[in-house]
Amino acid sequence: MKNILILLIMISTITSSAQDIFEVSRSGDIDSLEKIYDLNKDAINAVDNKGFTPLILSAYNNQKEVVAYLLEKGSNVNAQDASGNTALMGVCFKGNFEIAKMLIDHGSEVNLQNYNDATALIYASTFGHTEIADYLLKNKADASIIDNRGNTALKHAQMQGNTEVIALLK
Repeated sequence: MKNILILLIMISTITSSAQDIFEVSRSGDIDSLEKIYDLNKDAINAVDNKGFTPLILSAYNNQKEVVAYLLEKGSNVNAQDASGNTALMGVCFKGNFEIAKMLIDHGSEVNLQNYNDATALIYASTFGHTEIADYLLKNKADASIIDNRGNTALKHAQMQGNTEVIALLK
């Protein structure tokens, strides 16, 4: 009976830490993140009901310190959410160059496509994030990839009137 109680406490702690890691990743609470990691090292690659990982959430919410910690601890940099988006794609949507650089420098696959066939470069081009688009290109992003609507990164930049990105891609 004592062993069963210990096992239930351990399962409860692991489940609780996996759920809490999503909130601390969004909010940037690095102290709580470190405590969760100490209790359950696998929590850094946990997946919520939308397919989001702590890395995807922290990158999307501009939590640079959390992103750095998760990458240092071996978080899956190429994990995809339920729509096929990665942390890098989220950053290319939001526009945080420092986080994009960290992700790319830690092995993020720059040509990975989501379920609409969009890439990080397509997102950076659509939202006019020239510095990110430039860094993606310097790291072998393929500007010829076409999304499921038949558009390249250049076409998306043109549709949005992002002249700096257009010049970069031409």
